[in-house]
Amino acid sequence: MKHRRHLPHVKLAYQDPKFMESLPARPLRILAEYFDPLTRLRQAQVADTIVMFGSARIHSREQSLAQLEQVRRQARGRRTGEWRQKISAARSHVEMSRYYEDARELSRRVTSWSMTLGMHPKRFVICSGGGPGIMEAANRGAAEAGGSSVGLSIQLPHEQRSNPYVTPELNFCFHYFFMRKLWFAQRAKALIVFPGGFGTMDELWEMLTLLQTNKLSSHHLILIYGRKYWDKVLNWRHMVRTGTISEREYKLLQFADSVEEAFAHVRSDMEAYHLPLDADWDHT
Repeated sequence: MKHRRHLPHVKLAYQDPKFMESLPARPLRILAEYFDPLTRLRQAQVADTIVMFGSARIHSREQSLAQLEQVRRQARGRRTGEWRQKISAARSHVEMSRYYEDARELSRRVTSWSMTLGMHPKRFVICSGGGPGIMEAANRGAAEAGGSSVGLSIQLPHEQRSNPYVTPELNFCFHYFFMRKLWFAQRAKALIVFPGGFGTMDELWEMLTLLQTNKLSSHHLILIYGRKYWDKVLNWRHMVRTGTISEREYKLLQFADSVEEAFAHVRSDMEAYHLPLDADWDHT
């Protein structure tokens, strides 16, 4: 009688990490980054979002003041140009910390108001990039109001952890930037752009291009927060004067310089164009 050979255990393809991380499996990874948020957002009954962008390098006033005091202590007895520059940079961080506090308060107000609209489904849920800085402020304000918030973080070469204020079941991490951008846009009814750098501008231009080309609803609010910063970074009117954008396209932008002004923009636009909710809201 012949002995039956014992074949080695063979993994199913989707259980094999080596295959799942391979080039041929890329479409599967892309689909996973679409269906995972879709499933979890549906389970949490998140109907739509208010997206808040801004720099990861702008911190709370408390943290910024502590850093300034630390630099001053270290600089005592040192009169070099290097330390003067460090003190000047720390003072700038304190000045910019107002945007963290404004983002935190605006998020708290929007969340408190949105919760009065009911929880089944949840309306106008705050959504950020999930990281530190302005993103943290957005999620923090929502948490302080007792509401949910979404974090769409990105896997980067250097470690980046989600901030602790994101609602755990709505905490997502993406490998592909384009899938992350899709989910920023997919359920958003408004985008609020605080001072930021390359990443913030990249996300702003993405949304503006979608609006310009009618890939987003014309009622999608784009709110630029902090003209003192943005008017030095971008000369919006020069784009109109030179014909690179039209006056109509410029008017896709709205501006605010205070929490009160920003909240008034958000609430009036949401009430005018996005209430009540369509019966078929969950059609993603």
